[in-house]
Amino acid sequence: MKKLFLTECPRDAMQGWGEFIPTEKKINYINSLMEVGFDVLDCASFVNPRTMPQMADSGTMVDEIDKSLSNTKLSVIVANLRGAEKALEHDKVDILGFPFSISETFQHRNTNKSREDAFEEILQIFELTKKEGRQLNLYFSMAFGNPYGENWSWEDVDFWAKRFDEVGIKEILLSDTTGVGDVDRISLLFNKIPSKYPNINFGAHLHNRYEDSYKKLKAAYDQGCTRFDSAIKGIGGCPMAKDDLVGNMPTEQVFNFMAVEKIDIHQNMLNFESAYNKAKDIFHF
Repeated sequence: MKKLFLTECPRDAMQGWGEFIPTEKKINYINSLMEVGFDVLDCASFVNPRTMPQMADSGTMVDEIDKSLSNTKLSVIVANLRGAEKALEHDKVDILGFPFSISETFQHRNTNKSREDAFEEILQIFELTKKEGRQLNLYFSMAFGNPYGENWSWEDVDFWAKRFDEVGIKEILLSDTTGVGDVDRISLLFNKIPSKYPNINFGAHLHNRYEDSYKKLKAAYDQGCTRFDSAIKGIGGCPMAKDDLVGNMPTEQVFNFMAVEKIDIHQNMLNFESAYNKAKDIFHF
């Protein structure tokens, strides 16, 4: 039986939330998620606070997370070299995540640079993470298509996977940033791409409607994907992608999928219930 590698994404949930969430409340929420036993928490971002004001307190927040609660690793998002340098000043950060877009339009919208410029900056960040003993994850944003009318093919994704494989990148999350990926595209990508690059760990960062969760998880899982990102109740999405956000893969739906498929759940479900209740208080659902 394949074990799933699960990343919970409170950062993705919080970043576009309209009202500012007090720092202490964020810390308490993330500490409750630490007790669940996820493999990774994507918990903060070191980006321009004018762009993402909700995450302006990320440094304080990360420093106060209690890593003694579990073996869960902490991941943060960066969008440039300066952000990476700031993130690496915090010892509790294990992983830097960088959003690299298959869509040229979205690369400009999200990080204000071209894909080629982003590629060069990623190489610099990669060297920094290796020097500091940290991990670099790439999010292949718009991996399953885009809402901008740009042409898409699986070969576009393959082109960039090959280039990053050649420079030694080990972690890539195929990301459906705006929920445009259907079951066929999810199945196609996970069938075509990971087998060509055995040195890279591929995962799925899917955004979708609540009711589409099972079929999209199964499409990736049946093609061998065992790494999934999610957020409680599916709250979140990238504010830079488009105006009407499509939420994250809901974590409770991931656990439902695992139960149906008889995949062992290693997380503490009582602690998950507690964290879920804290999420209710923060996000008012």
